[in-house]
This record gives sequence, C-alpha cells and structure tokens, in this order.
Amino acid sequence: MSRRAAVAGTLLGTAALLGLSMAAPAAGQTPPAGQNPQPATFRLIPLPRTPEELRRQFTPDQIVMLERLNRRDLEHLLRTEPKIPGLVVPPEWPAAEDVLAYSPLPDSVPWAADRPKTLVVHQPWQAFAAYEAGRLVRWGPVSTGRKETPTPSGVFSLTWRSKGRYSTDNAAWFLPWYFNFHNERGVSFHQFELPGYAASHACVRLLERDAKWLYDWGEQWTLDDTRRNILSPGTPVLIVGEFRHGAPPPWTDVAALSRRLELPAPVK
Repeated sequence: MSRRAAVAGTLLGTAALLGLSMAAPAAGQTPPAGQNPQPATFRLIPLPRTPEELRRQFTPDQIVMLERLNRRDLEHLLRTEPKIPGLVVPPEWPAAEDVLAYSPLPDSVPWAADRPKTLVVHQPWQAFAAYEAGRLVRWGPVSTGRKETPTPSGVFSLTWRSKGRYSTDNAAWFLPWYFNFHNERGVSFHQFELPGYAASHACVRLLERDAKWLYDWGEQWTLDDTRRNILSPGTPVLIVGEFRHGAPPPWTDVAALSRRLELPAPVK
C-alpha cells in the first residue's frame, strides 16, 4: 500500500491524537502584539539594481538575512514584481546566534512547552517558526499556496519524508527535502523558489537550508504493521491564517515589523 493511501483523515486524525484545535485569526488581520515585544526599528532601502551591486553592498551572511526578511530567495531578491516599496533591512546586522531576535513570531509559546517539538507556519506573514519545549529554535521565510490552490490551515503533523521526489502536479518539478504533513492530499514542506508571495500548489516552500534542516529536525509518524493506523503522530504542525493575495505584504510595513505577532492558542 502506498504511503498516500495509508491513513485517511490526516487533519481530523491528527487533531484528535494531539488533542488540539486551532483558532486562526481572520484573513488579513494582523494579530496583536504578544508577550515578546521587538523594539528593533527596521527600514526600507531602494532595491540594488544588479546582483553585482547587491554583493558590493552586503556580505553573504547579510544577504542570507535579506532572504529571511523579504521572503525571497536570492534569485528573486531584486525582482520588481510584484511591486514592493523597497528592500527590508534590519536595524543592525545580527550575529548568527542573534538571528532569532528578528523573527516575526514569538520567541516562546507557553501552550507548546509540554511538547518536544512544534512547527508553526504563519500564512499572512509567510514565515515559519520551530519550537522545542515552547522555545523558538529557528525561523525562516515560506511560500504557501496561491489563490487557486491554498495551503490548508489547521492542525496537522509531519508524516513521512524523502530526500527528494517529483511533483504529482508536474513530473518536471523535483522537490528536494520533502516532508509530508497532509497525506491524502500530498501537501508537504520542501525546497522550491520563494518569489516573495504565496505561489505554491498548496505545499509550503522553503529555502534549501531550511528545508534540509527541517528534514533532519522533524519527527515522522509511526504506523502499525497494516500501515493503516497511526501509533504515534509526527511533529505537530500548526498552519495559521490565510495569505491576502493582492494586498501589500505585511512584512514591508516597518511599523508592523516592530512588534512580534501573537499565535492563537490551541484548545485542548
């Protein structure tokens, strides 16, 4: 039996196994500030005109940070479509150990403190956050589903992983560092281009470094011998909210960037 057909009802089954439900904020609303204020003042600068100019202005480590803040991979960092007001840069360039301070998501979530690992994707802000015992350990940009093929919001768990597989939507698309979280629909985390908006066919796209990290960090499910029943779910995955297609990206609003988002607490 294929893995896709192994277990039906991933969303409802996962919620039952985890004892959680998720109340997402209304589409388009910016959640209120949480318990983790971020006083840093970000700024917008004009886009460099060429890749050479970008490399003259910024070090490789700084470009990595620009990818995070602007939700774009290097190939898309200087593109002018969709129209954006400029390039978001931090108030100070952080050392590697200080990158977490610039996460839009909270550095702690009390409701996840009793769980070894929790993964959150915030669709309005196109960012993910990984927590261990409720403490932030990594964050980065994502590209979730386009308007015609939205990424489902709710409670899921990681199921199975592959170092790479071809897309069922297009056999020419190779998806490295694949980690499924919606088995019957084949929705997963994987490496693919990040253009600065939600553009996928429902999957959650990641930068290569984040996809490989998640592949190693996440826990798979455990199935019984029939491969029809879940003995233990994988790492919990919470997909929050919806992306506002056609609206200005909230991460280009420097006033909004000065506050951390608040995650809605799951209901046990």
